[in-house]
Amino acid sequence: MGGISARNLKMEFGGFVAVRNVSFEVASGEFVTLLGPSGCGKTTLLKMISGFLTATHGEIHLAGQDVTRTPPEKRDTALCFQSYALFPHLSVLENLEFGLRQKRVAGPERKTRLDAVISALDLSLHLEKLPNQLSGGQQQRVALGRALVMRPSVILFDEPLSNLDAKLRDQVRIEIRRIQRDFGLTAIYVTHDQAEALAMSDRVFVMNGGVIEQADTPETLYGAPKTSFVADFIGSANVLEACVTGRDGNGAVELATSLGPLVTKKADLPEGRKVKICWRPEHADLEAGGANRLTARVTHRAFQGHFTDLHLDMNGTDIRIQTNRPGIREGDTVSFSLQPEQIVLLEAVA
Repeated sequence: MGGISARNLKMEFGGFVAVRNVSFEVASGEFVTLLGPSGCGKTTLLKMISGFLTATHGEIHLAGQDVTRTPPEKRDTALCFQSYALFPHLSVLENLEFGLRQKRVAGPERKTRLDAVISALDLSLHLEKLPNQLSGGQQQRVALGRALVMRPSVILFDEPLSNLDAKLRDQVRIEIRRIQRDFGLTAIYVTHDQAEALAMSDRVFVMNGGVIEQADTPETLYGAPKTSFVADFIGSANVLEACVTGRDGNGAVELATSLGPLVTKKADLPEGRKVKICWRPEHADLEAGGANRLTARVTHRAFQGHFTDLHLDMNGTDIRIQTNRPGIREGDTVSFSLQPEQIVLLEAVA
């Protein structure tokens, strides 16, 4: 199986630059998600990898081979579409073997590949059905199976679960990840759904404005975002501007903010440097005392089942926290603490 290497990729449409000098490496067998809002360039980048778009500038290598100008049908890739793209007049079995017949794969080899995929995707009871006789999840499995029988080294997914309801999406994404691991495939997965990206990926490439803002493991993206965009796009975060006022006796950075003075973890920042900081709503502790004790008024509450989401007003700044404490109402005043290590330093402010 092969990895993917992209160097200085750029894609222009007239005067519009959709992808801006993007470079990355994906290891063989790795599952990487391109995550970002609509128009960020993620689908354009996927089409460049698959060969449906030719890069304006830069190179793409699959398994060490330069495929920048290679047409899609000659790349060792398979693409699963959002729309499934099944042939409506062909049975499940005929859809599965269509590509094998087009490639003139011999009968015994064709049967071996089909049997493996039919078993892996639990499709044996549906082989004679037409696509319109299947559920959305079953159609997605057929589309995945049609790609897998071709034995690609790289499989590409273009928002394949967006047409499914929430519960079915959870089930199918587990299946996709299991199949990808079992077959040892390198996978690139496009989505705007952050929960999907965090749950499925070895690494996530967060895209914004045609560039990759941060490429990291899901845990690192959530716990240590590098920019305010990533902090706010991955989960929810309170993002504030702050100014470094000094360091305490342990070397922790002291900050002036619109909420009042805060202390964060150690960092090599000069006094007077303006920065952005963030923290996650679930890190607010209504029980503990200690550093970074804040008090604010509840302006809105929303019960979410396993927690209650609170919007607070503090000195004219809207912040969010989450709590399991019952009985808090709009208009109440609450106090909470933030541990210094849970306040993340982001980019400097120009």
